[in-house]
Parts: sequence; structure tokens; C-alpha cells
Amino acid sequence: MTTVDLPLVRASGLTKHFGDFEAVRGIDVEVRRGEAFGFLGPNGAGKSSTMRMVACTSPRTGGDLRVLGMDPDVDGPRIRSRIGVVPQEDNLDTELTARQNLEVYGRYFGLSRAHVRSKAVELLDFAQLADRADHEVEPLSGGMKRRLTIARSLVNDPDLLLLDEPTTGLDPQARHLLWDRLFRLKQSGVTLIITTHYMDEAEQLCDRLVVMDGGRIAAEGSPQDLIARHSTREVLELRFAPGDQDAVVPVVTPLADRVEVLPDRLLLYTADGDGVLDAVHARGVRPLSSLVRRSSLEDVFLRLTGRTLVD
Repeated sequence: MTTVDLPLVRASGLTKHFGDFEAVRGIDVEVRRGEAFGFLGPNGAGKSSTMRMVACTSPRTGGDLRVLGMDPDVDGPRIRSRIGVVPQEDNLDTELTARQNLEVYGRYFGLSRAHVRSKAVELLDFAQLADRADHEVEPLSGGMKRRLTIARSLVNDPDLLLLDEPTTGLDPQARHLLWDRLFRLKQSGVTLIITTHYMDEAEQLCDRLVVMDGGRIAAEGSPQDLIARHSTREVLELRFAPGDQDAVVPVVTPLADRVEVLPDRLLLYTADGDGVLDAVHARGVRPLSSLVRRSSLEDVFLRLTGRTLVD
């Protein structure tokens, strides 16, 4: 295997303990050059702990980890010089302008003033912030600050970009604009590792992903592969007045591969939603409304990790 073919991140039996608590319990992960790789999971699944180990800001407890072919325990500074990190919370200097945030950050990497000035112009254009270059950060919108944080993470031309919940708190327009910027980065050859709670975001951006739960990997594959393996092609949603659906469960259960009971509806997992809906009506069941939709990554996520809220 050539250097180009080597995974940018390879973890084997990776663990992280905080006292007696096991946050990461022996996971195996490979992230290939040029792909967008996702970590999905509920709160406490171990995603952020894994990301911090890859970012060389938290030492591993056990197992083997190589980032850009190097050992974070030995080569942390060299690795950090070649990666970009977008934290969950923006940590921009709000009293500086957008341009100054990029130029000051670039100097931390030992880049020349001339280089960071030129790079700042390029990145502000990429982030669609050229018209705000000399505006202070504080009054910028949440979406603008997020794009500036991503632009800042690219000032050192990283081989690997780590993004922790990159679109949390953004409105739909800002999310889609950010998705476009991230897609362009991937097309340019930057490898992305993303944690997200948004299933549609994972489907849009990730070539492959892992679903983590309780510090372990519950499933791995492309979004399409995971849907094919853990769900059905379609889902029929039948809505009822709260409580009325219980009497219907034994009637419709034989018609679907799997039935999930929620407080106001039934989810029937099947290969043919319209056909099952006809069969439901033929059995005299009359829901308040019905919807046939394609199965999604969210269906897979909830099946693997459950619907119970994790704090």
C-alpha cells in the first residue's frame, strides 16, 4: 500500500477512560484520504471523546491510533500543524474583524504575514464573507460566524478537517450554504470527519459513517448501505388520535416487516408502502392520515440507539 493509499486515520481497539467511566470501548475505525466520514450517536456515545483523541487534544487510554501516519502520543504537534478543527462552539475573537481573525490565527502556524494576508482573502471569498472582511465579528449572524470558523480552520491548508456538530443552531438556509462549502472542500481533496445529530446532514455529506452507542460502534457503512441493512425501502406512517393505534397493531402487524408504535402513530416498515396502505384499508383500518416515505438514516439511527432521551 502506497503512502497515498494509507488511511489518514486508523484506530484499532481504541479506548478512552475517565476514571471508572469508559467513554470509548475498543473501537476500530479507518478514515480514507479524500472522503467525508461521519460519527453519529446520541449524547454520551463517545463521539466527542473520539474526536478529541484524533485531534491530539486528549490522550488515548488504550489501543492503537495513527493520524496522518503518526502517533498522537509522540507526534502531537506535527499532527496538529496539518489538521484543521472546527469546534462545536465558535471561539472567534469577537473584537477583531473577520480578516484579522484569519490573519492572527495563521501566524500561530508560523506562516508569513504576506502568506496569511493572501490566504485570508482566498478564505473570505470561499466563505462568502468578502464583503464583511473588515467588519467586527460580534454583530455577524450565526451562519456567518460558523462560516468564518470553518474558514479559519483552513488557514494552514490542512490534510484533515475535523468538524464537531458544524451546523447546530443554524437556520435551514445557513445549513444548506454550509453544506455547499463543505462539499466543495471535499471535492478539492480535503478529508472531512464530521460529528452530527442531523441525519439529513449525514446523508448529504458523508461517504461513510459509524453509528456509536455506549462507547462502541453499532454499525458502519455508507448511508445507503446502512439503510439497506437495518431498515426497509419504505415506511408507511399511519396517524391516529392518541391511544387509538393500540387496537390496530395486531391487525396491521402481519402486513409489514416491522411495526413501531408511537404515541400518535404507527410506523410500518415495508418494501411497498402503497401496497401495504391498500391492504390496511382493505382490513377496515381508517387512520386520520397516512404517509408513504422512503426509509431514512434516522430510521436506522433510532433502531440502533433507541428513542429514549440520553442526557
